Amino acid sequence: MYKIFFLLSKEHLRVVFFFSRPEKKTKKKKEKEIRVGFFQLFRFATTTDIIMMVIGSVCSLVHGAAQPLMLFIYGLMTDTFIAFEKETQALNDPNKICVNGSIGWKNGSEYLYDNETLSCGINIEVEMTQFAYYYVAIGVIVLVLSYFQISLWVIAAARQIQIIRKEYFRKIMRLEIGWFDCNSVGELNTRISDDINKINHAIADQVAIFIERISTFVFGFLIGFIGNWKLTLVIVAVSPLIGLGAGLMALAVGKLTGRELQAYAKAGSVADEVLSSIRTVAAFGGEKKETERYDNNLVEAQTWGIRKGTIIGFFQGYMWFIIFLCYALAFWYGSKLVTETKELSPGSLLQVFFGVLVAAMNLGQASPCLEAFASGRAAATTIYETIEKNPVIDCMSDEGHKLDQVKGVIEFHDVNFHYPSRPDIKILQDLNIAVKPGETTAFVGASGSGKSSAIQLIQRFYDPTDGKVTLDGHDIRTLNIQWLRSLMGVVEQEPVLFATTIAENIRYGRDKVTMDDIINATKEANAYNFIMDLPQKFDTLVGEGGGQMSGGQKQRIAIARALVRNPKILLLDMATSALDNESEAVVQQALDKVRIGRTTISIAHRLSTVRNADIIVGFDNGQAVEKGTHEELLKLKGVYFTLVTLQSQQNTPEDAAVGKDIVAEKQRTFSRGSYQTSFRNTLRLRSKSQLSNMFPDAVSGNLSVMLPSGLDDAEDQDDSIVSKKKEKKSMKKPKTSVVARVLKYNAPEWPYLLSGSLGAAVNGTLSPLYAVLFSQILGTFSLPDEAEQRRQINGICLLFVIIAIVSLFTQFLQGYAFAKSGELLTRRLRRLGFQSMLGQEIGWFDDNNNSPGALTTRLATDASQVQGATGSQIGMIVNSLTNIGAALIIAFYFNWKLSLVVLCFLPLIGFSGAIQAKMLTGFANQDKKALEDAGKVSSEAISNIRTVAGLGKEPMFVEMYEKQLEMPFKAAIKKSHVYGACFGFAQCVIFMAYAASFRFGGYLVNVDGINYTIVFRVIAAIVTSGTVLGRVSSYTPDYAKAKIAAAQFFKLLDRVPKSSIYSTDGEKWDNFKGDLEFVNCKFTYPSRPVTMVLRGLNVSVKSGQTLAFVGSSGCGKSTSVQLLERFYDPDEGTVLVDGRATTNVNISFLRSKIGIVSQEPILFEGSIADNIRYGDNNRDVSMEEVIAAANKAFLHEFVMSLPDKYDTNVGVQGSQLSRGQKQRIAIARAIVRDPKILLLDEATSALDTESEQTVQAALDKARQGRTCIAIAHRLSTIQNCDIIAVMSQGVIIEKGSHEELMALRGAYYKLVTTGASIS
Repeated sequence: MYKIFFLLSKEHLRVVFFFSRPEKKTKKKKEKEIRVGFFQLFRFATTTDIIMMVIGSVCSLVHGAAQPLMLFIYGLMTDTFIAFEKETQALNDPNKICVNGSIGWKNGSEYLYDNETLSCGINIEVEMTQFAYYYVAIGVIVLVLSYFQISLWVIAAARQIQIIRKEYFRKIMRLEIGWFDCNSVGELNTRISDDINKINHAIADQVAIFIERISTFVFGFLIGFIGNWKLTLVIVAVSPLIGLGAGLMALAVGKLTGRELQAYAKAGSVADEVLSSIRTVAAFGGEKKETERYDNNLVEAQTWGIRKGTIIGFFQGYMWFIIFLCYALAFWYGSKLVTETKELSPGSLLQVFFGVLVAAMNLGQASPCLEAFASGRAAATTIYETIEKNPVIDCMSDEGHKLDQVKGVIEFHDVNFHYPSRPDIKILQDLNIAVKPGETTAFVGASGSGKSSAIQLIQRFYDPTDGKVTLDGHDIRTLNIQWLRSLMGVVEQEPVLFATTIAENIRYGRDKVTMDDIINATKEANAYNFIMDLPQKFDTLVGEGGGQMSGGQKQRIAIARALVRNPKILLLDMATSALDNESEAVVQQALDKVRIGRTTISIAHRLSTVRNADIIVGFDNGQAVEKGTHEELLKLKGVYFTLVTLQSQQNTPEDAAVGKDIVAEKQRTFSRGSYQTSFRNTLRLRSKSQLSNMFPDAVSGNLSVMLPSGLDDAEDQDDSIVSKKKEKKSMKKPKTSVVARVLKYNAPEWPYLLSGSLGAAVNGTLSPLYAVLFSQILGTFSLPDEAEQRRQINGICLLFVIIAIVSLFTQFLQGYAFAKSGELLTRRLRRLGFQSMLGQEIGWFDDNNNSPGALTTRLATDASQVQGATGSQIGMIVNSLTNIGAALIIAFYFNWKLSLVVLCFLPLIGFSGAIQAKMLTGFANQDKKALEDAGKVSSEAISNIRTVAGLGKEPMFVEMYEKQLEMPFKAAIKKSHVYGACFGFAQCVIFMAYAASFRFGGYLVNVDGINYTIVFRVIAAIVTSGTVLGRVSSYTPDYAKAKIAAAQFFKLLDRVPKSSIYSTDGEKWDNFKGDLEFVNCKFTYPSRPVTMVLRGLNVSVKSGQTLAFVGSSGCGKSTSVQLLERFYDPDEGTVLVDGRATTNVNISFLRSKIGIVSQEPILFEGSIADNIRYGDNNRDVSMEEVIAAANKAFLHEFVMSLPDKYDTNVGVQGSQLSRGQKQRIAIARAIVRDPKILLLDEATSALDTESEQTVQAALDKARQGRTCIAIAHRLSTIQNCDIIAVMSQGVIIEKGSHEELMALRGAYYKLVTTGASIS
């Protein structure tokens, strides 16, 4: 029964945790309200499942009664020991003898003890053997019941979850595409894994455990009231105090956590704001300033965190205080009932006392189950609603006609359309088009004009909101959907390949395809040759999302997949736009070959691919505004004409030469795929760190793993050898343990850690002391002298009161000290982490894993999880060690023989404690890992749902998914037996330990003549320390989480950026002039290593001159500005400033000389004055300077008209101001730094005419006497520049002044005369 003491303590800790997680509560509020009743969770149960659950519940009920029943036996056993002790004491007097079962004087007269005769003749060993049998019997029954209780519930749940998973996935695959637009892929994948696991958690073992605990609660109280109603009521009367403590603590912790989160939310929003606008921060050198601002916001969160820890410590102390006082009261009043009114025997006193405690404790332990039920119901709400949903367009239905003959006439009749996810934005308006059979129709127009949407309507991914789309005169809504899609072959801009072999990917095109069909299709698609060059030919794996193939190779496999269907209608959605010139030529050739005789609709941005279409339709704002042939449309001078004008310029001689170079460079090993070479070059140019961000494999040197075919050049092998050597070197570095490092960061708080550990040590010794006092009380009941008895009992109760007071202080100390050290550590780590993030090069932020959202979350969660490895964890360890140490010392001091016997059970009791701790998280949660393979199938299908739908492969994915579920399901059934057995074992260990220990105790009392109190003392001490062992293991998950979080965090802190803003290295010089030159710069973005943005940029500008870049979007204008700012470094070539290569110049120095005004200027939350001051973060900018800069930027008058003038808050990202106002603040900010170089990145493009004139005037003024690079949107704004450079595809095709370029009559002349907009 000593276990109860400890479980109780564990319970209060849990109550604490249960209440101190309001973060979860706030989440709950946000979650949709729960619309599924508890019993509705079981709606997928079959009759077999229901029978299993009923039997399981009965087992739980009976099992619940076992603990109270054991108390009953325990009481009888205690009475037997006491009676034996009294008999032994009486018979120690030589004048007394045992006659006919009662003690008398030798002279034959009766011996009365407390006016009663004393029975004798107790054979303690026989009695104890009898009790041992009872214990073993209960243990065996418990083992069997627990096994059935858990395994039946877990099996029933696994069977239901299997059905839910299948039903859910089947339904998702049936739903229309519009539904997927409104539900993000990530969210659906989480639902399939996490939400269904939550349902599993709610309908599996947690139900059984809940029933068992409620049953124990009822039986415990029953035993109490049957034993003695007075004592029961006294104990029950005290319990509200514990409840009150728990309630107050919950309130306080909830409130403080709320405050802490609010305070942290401020810091989080600073982090988010800064990381979202990292380029602005870097350009203006604001890193140190932002780190300070973030840190100042952390102070408040830290204060609230410390208060929270202190209050938790205080209330834990308060609860122990009440519990120990409750012991004192119960034993004091109970002993009165035993000795004075004789209403109770000592045994029934224990029965009543522990009965009520067990009942209360089990009620407390039922609370986590309720939490599981609630989150299961919340999860089921969305899952079950989806399962019941009726799809608007059901792709698996058999309804609808199938036409006998298909000509391929497609017509749009007055079609209006908006996407379900954006009902307020009209995409198509009154669209009327007729596509004739066998002809090629091209859709052209600016992006967003509705071309792709029209194609999606033909595939019936969506239905039009008004009007209709017809095929051969039949409304496609009346046709069978699988049949309709089987007529179409689709090739998209970014074709999706599935993670399997090339042959399998092509087979997805049509069921029952022979190998010959596949080969023919690849030949038609110009893919056969490159496939045969691969080592595994058609069995080559294409990698996740086709990642092992180049763009051109993927496109051609996708075309082969479309052709294998032998489609009547071919839909080409920008099928060649993502390719380089040469792959494009190959793919285009393939497309031209396969279009013949099919109705083809092609969307293209590159007009060379559209020229030879039979009819061209120009789209604008969702309407077909022009149609005709190439020649007819050129005469119209409309949408098509503008596009042609812009693109035909790229064929000037210089460009052609560049083009040839590129092709020549690419053709070096064309037989092995043009992509390979360019990719290898790009790889060589990338530094290790970026590579490792993109491809973890690359770091260890197995580049060949990722490339399409083995690269066997000597130079590649050299590369991989070098990288392997580096790898080895890095592995040799001594790896300090994560925990040691965390402690190092926590070192300044050593006084707190020390005093916290002291408190924990004292707390650890209190429970073994309890065991001593408890056995002492039992000892008093056998004392013959009543006064002595009373005195001893009062003394012991007083000791309980002292222990209560001590524990109040030490718990408080432990709570406060560790909270303080933990919060200080968290703040320190957050600051370091944030500082380290701001110090990374800009390319690092392009990686999706480092998006502002992800980084902010990392700061919020990782840093606070690291606490779990120090502070409270140290407390737990110290507490447990002193506890076990003290217990063993006490036990061995009093009786080493019995200690050894009980000690044999210690590991088992510890193990049982661990399993019970695991129970709290539920066995059902363990199966997440097993489902990963099924998760891959589902996420592949969901992420590429359009491709899956277009190919009509939904049923195949459903089948694959269900096949993947079989293994985990079988494993879950197998595991359920293991869980059941473990749980049963954990439950019955304690009974077996009692049976053995007390039987041996009886032997020692009889043979060695030790006092029975020692038996109780030794057993109590060791059993309580055993449960502590178990409790420690329940903290390991926190510890593991902390280690993982810390490892991730240190990875960030240890990362060496390619160009560090904090470093002092690099050149600086005094007379900075501002001459700029780009020499043969080539560059690709780290996040898109296959697309070359700059392909040999050459241009220079002298100090004081203005250079303007002109060109269509994506040609590399903004990129060149970013190279100058050193956000990136060129892969080849150099950028020179005053004749020095930027890579050798100190970054902070270089950036301090540059002012930038971008198209969408980013302002930070704060006043207008602060935002202008942000221009120079290296000094304090005076108000006079701010006003002077504002005057130059034509901003001063506007600011003075505001009520708060320069103190006006601009709102988050400047949301309170108009674009023109923001733009002028940005200009003032750039002027304040007094830069030598001014960069204007489309600074006026987003403005209306009036603002534009003002801003333009401000810019013209700001340019005076500075080197300036302007990227222009409207040609009128750059006519007075010194040099105008026209860019196309990463190179400059013309440069000179406005007059020179007009005289050339080239690209620039055409742009100016037609008045077309660029981009």
